[in-house]
Amino acid sequence: MAFSVGNRLIAALDAPTRDEADMLVTRLGGVPSWVKVGLELFCAEGPAIVRDYAKRGLSVMLDLKLHDIPETVARATARVAGLGAELLTIHTAGGWKMMEAAAEAARKSGTGLKLLGVTVLTSMDAADLAQVGDGENVSVEEIVLKRAQLAMECGLDGVVASPQEAAAVRAGAPEDFLIVTPGVRPGGGAAKAADDQKRVATPAAAIAAGADYIVVGRPVLDAADPRAAAEAIIAELAGRP
Repeated sequence: MAFSVGNRLIAALDAPTRDEADMLVTRLGGVPSWVKVGLELFCAEGPAIVRDYAKRGLSVMLDLKLHDIPETVARATARVAGLGAELLTIHTAGGWKMMEAAAEAARKSGTGLKLLGVTVLTSMDAADLAQVGDGENVSVEEIVLKRAQLAMECGLDGVVASPQEAAAVRAGAPEDFLIVTPGVRPGGGAAKAADDQKRVATPAAAIAAGADYIVVGRPVLDAADPRAAAEAIIAELAGRP
């Protein structure tokens, strides 16, 4: 399976059912190069939705943030590879052995599945990290960079990091190391309702900071015309008015 590049926009199918997800895919009209199947939709519909979308020619990012013992994550990675997803997220907090085991499982699958290590959720800031004992006297950026470096050393293909850390990650990463950024709000939306995400930016700012792909959910899916909203984001990425 050849890895898709496309227009850098990943539309998050944040829907509770297959019917609603299918409707969103139809309304998007193939404009985003990628769709993201997250935890809610996967729990509701199971592996079949990933398999079906891949068979339809959609490039799928499966965002499960796997975090378990190495053997369990490796086996789950192998299963995902068989579904046809092109990107899978695992959590860097799972540590070296877990990430290394997952990377080896992806390679052995021969499917071209690429693994992204989630660094720090965009819903968290320094106070949140300190509360769980993960950021005492350490900045969010320091934790993200440490986890990104570990992901590189373990053989992952990239990381998920907020737009605010993308530049620092890019500065220390190989050219082919992928950076995917959630927490993206189009055209000034970062200053508006950030919902439950705290570390956000506009699409153009995220790409300028070094992101390879951006994940956008509500600003596209809640729009009166999701396809037009996606087209506007792609235009913003290209620097067009």
